Amino acid sequence: MARLVMKFGGTSVANIERIRIVARHVKREVEAGHQVAVVVSAMSGKTNELVGWCREAAMLHDAREYDSIVASGEQVTSGLLAIVLQDMGISARSWLGWQLPISTDDAHGAARILDVNGDEIVARFARGEVAVIAGFQGIHLPTGRLTTLGRGGSDTSAVAVAAGIKADRCDIYTDVDGVYTTDPRIVPKARRLEKVAFEEMLEMASLGAKVLQVRSVELAMVHKVRTFVRSSFTDPDAPELKTAGDPPGTLICDEEEIVESEVVTGIAFARDEAQVSIRHVPDQPGIAANVFVPLADANINVDMIVQNISAEGFTDITFTVPTADFERAKAALADVRGEIGFQSIEGATDVVKVSIIGIGMRSHAGVAARAFKALSERGINIRAISTSEIKISVLIDAAYTELAVRTLHSVYGLDA
Repeated sequence: MARLVMKFGGTSVANIERIRIVARHVKREVEAGHQVAVVVSAMSGKTNELVGWCREAAMLHDAREYDSIVASGEQVTSGLLAIVLQDMGISARSWLGWQLPISTDDAHGAARILDVNGDEIVARFARGEVAVIAGFQGIHLPTGRLTTLGRGGSDTSAVAVAAGIKADRCDIYTDVDGVYTTDPRIVPKARRLEKVAFEEMLEMASLGAKVLQVRSVELAMVHKVRTFVRSSFTDPDAPELKTAGDPPGTLICDEEEIVESEVVTGIAFARDEAQVSIRHVPDQPGIAANVFVPLADANINVDMIVQNISAEGFTDITFTVPTADFERAKAALADVRGEIGFQSIEGATDVVKVSIIGIGMRSHAGVAARAFKALSERGINIRAISTSEIKISVLIDAAYTELAVRTLHSVYGLDA
């Protein structure tokens, strides 16, 4: 017998028919003797509708009331799934974030989880009850106000609940059957990975892979929550789902569980990148702070940073920001032009960041050289480069995205 958390996203609970299929997945695990908590998202499209209503009511609205409204989507789903489970003869009860409670800070709309109290859920496991928990939400205990965790927050809720109840596994059911070496829509030969280390998944999630939300991977890594990415569109009664051992899908786990790592695990890409260049910047102490502190104060995340060699006391600084923050970044720098003393600002939004990821890079030389050689042979120019122990990212023209991804996927033998 294991203690499981099962998380189902919006497409998995899009309508009553889909909710019945989800209930069959839950029933299978209950009948196998497992203790089960389920975390659900709002029905597909419902959160967008609720956000739209808030904006229609008032473009500048109270963030606390916004949370109260948008959290209602998960409340509906959790109640409906509990009803369907009860109709199948399974003891089930729905829970909202504040009823556990899932305690958060007071950053309404993007709250961070501080603690999960799973004592009551664990007590009810002894009576065979399934907990159906509304994801994406919590409570700021000092004020008693409901909070939401930001888009994709149900993944984070599920991992947090798994940590809170000391679950043996957290199964993230989604519309894909695992994590692939890259996007199969671009590379048909992309392979599903059996295991991915937490660090690799964190890089992949932050660099463009949309399978898991970044904060959920962070939590899983901190609390060592073994997490499976699985498909909710598989027949709940399929024989392979009833066998002992790990389920089909991709396991996100500690590096120690992976016996021998590939040099490169996957290729990720992010289209929502913009390049900003400031020209003829005085090359002297304190200038970098004058450039990047205003961006930090404006909550603009900066990623790849390249500074040219100084010539005659001046240099150029190039960096990337999310496309949504491109204009704000330029405006923030324009406001401090006098302090920085740059000559001009240039930028581009027709760029993409392509990343090579793998924990095997730590013990293998020449990984970057192979990438740069392969891209040059295809005539792909690199605008900027950033690296870490397990990642190499290059910024290229967006027109070459698919060619670059296919080229790198093949160069590192991921097609095999």
